[in-house]
Amino acid sequence: MRVELRVPAVGESITEVMVGAWHKNAGDSVAQDETLVEIESDKATLELPAPAAGTLAEILKPANSNAVVGEVIGFIETEAAAVANSKPAALPTPAAAPKPITQPPAAAPPVAAAAPSAVTPSARRVLAESGLQPSQVPASGPGGRLLKEDVIRYQQQGAGGVGAAPMGRPRVAQGRDPYPIAGEPPAPPHTPPARVVALPGGGEEEIVPMSPIRRRIAERLLEAQHNAALLTTFNEIDMGAVLALRQAHQERFQQRYGVKLGFMSFFVKAAIEALKLVPQVNAEIRGTDIVYKNYFDIGIAIGGGKGLVVPVLRGAHLLSFAEIELAIADFAARAQASKLDLEELKGGTFTISNGGVYGSMLSTPIVNPPQSGVLGLHAIKERAVVVNGLIVARPMMYVALSYDHRMVDGREGVTFLNRVKETIEDPARILLEI
Repeated sequence: MRVELRVPAVGESITEVMVGAWHKNAGDSVAQDETLVEIESDKATLELPAPAAGTLAEILKPANSNAVVGEVIGFIETEAAAVANSKPAALPTPAAAPKPITQPPAAAPPVAAAAPSAVTPSARRVLAESGLQPSQVPASGPGGRLLKEDVIRYQQQGAGGVGAAPMGRPRVAQGRDPYPIAGEPPAPPHTPPARVVALPGGGEEEIVPMSPIRRRIAERLLEAQHNAALLTTFNEIDMGAVLALRQAHQERFQQRYGVKLGFMSFFVKAAIEALKLVPQVNAEIRGTDIVYKNYFDIGIAIGGGKGLVVPVLRGAHLLSFAEIELAIADFAARAQASKLDLEELKGGTFTISNGGVYGSMLSTPIVNPPQSGVLGLHAIKERAVVVNGLIVARPMMYVALSYDHRMVDGREGVTFLNRVKETIEDPARILLEI
C-alpha cells in the first residue's frame, strides 16, 4: 500500500513552502515517525515525519523545490504491502493440533491528557521537567493552546506539582551556557545550489534563489521602512555596575541554575521598567486607533542558521533573571538548528537586538512591525569618560532606540532610553522598581 507524503499546514496565511533536505533517499527503509524531509516556511523550518513504516518509494519534490500546502511530495510503500508482494504463495500444510485460544492482554486505560495539538512543544518540555500534567495548568494561547509561559506562570504562583523546583523555578540542566555561540560565526545556512554564470572578463557570478525566511525578512524590513516614520535616538551606558554584579554572583548563580548570568536579562528587566514609564513604545497603531498593551512580550533577535529570527519571551515581566537566561539559551540553541516553534515567533510587543555579540559598535535597528520600538545593544569597550571631574577608563556601551515617530515623540523616546540607562547603571532599581 502506498502512503502519500503531503506538505502539512505550517501556519496561518502560509500557502507555499520550500522543500529542504531529504534525510532519506528513494529506496531507503523508514520507521514510523522518523524524520524524512525538512519543510522551510518564511518563519521556521519544520520536520516532516514518516506517517508509516516502510520504504521511501518515490520523491516527487527534490530538495530546494517549491511546494504548496497539501501537495504530495513523495510516497511510502508500507511494509505490509512490501511483504505481501515479495512473499510466495503459501503451500498447504498438514493439519496440526489446534492451539489453545488465548485472549490478548487488556490494554491499559489511557492517561487523561491534553491533545498533542493543544500543548506547544516548549510547554511540553517544561511540563516534563516540573512533573506537571497539562490538565493542571490554565491555558492562555489561541484556541486554548497551552504555552510555555502558562506553565512558568503557574509555577511562579506556587502551584508547582511533584518534581517542581524550589520557589516555583523550573529545573534546569547543569552546564548549559547560552553564550558560547555569541562570539562564534553563525552556522552556515542551508542554501540551494547556485547557478554559476561566466562573465566576459573572466570572472563569474553565483545566482542562488532566496530562501523563504530570507524573502520574509526582506519583506518585513521594507514594510517597516515604507509604513512607519522611523527615528533613532542614542545614549551610552556605563556597564561597570552590571559587570561587578555578575562577577560577584556568577559562580553561585551558575551552580544553582546551570546557566550563566548574562547581560540580556538585565536589559530585558530595564526595558520593561522603561516600557511601564513610556507605554507608547509598547503600543501599536491599528488602523486609526492606538492599542496600548498592558503586558510585556519581549522579542529577542537571534541570528539563526537560516537568518534572523525573533522568538518571544511571553510575559517577560513575570520571569526571573534565571528564567530569562534559560529561555534565551534555549532559543539560541534551537535557532541555530532551525527548531523553533511557529508559536514562539509570533507576536511580541517590543524587541531587543544585540549586535554587540558580533562586535558592532553602533547601529540603527529597524522596528519589527506592527511594534513601535526596538532597542539595539552594542559591544562593551573601555573608553575615557569624565567621572566626578576626573578622566577615567570605564566599560561603556552605546545603545540605540528606533521607534515609530507617528506615535512616539522625541521626548518619549529620550525618556525611555534614559530610564534604561539609569536602571542598568544602578541595577538595584530593578528590585526596588524605582
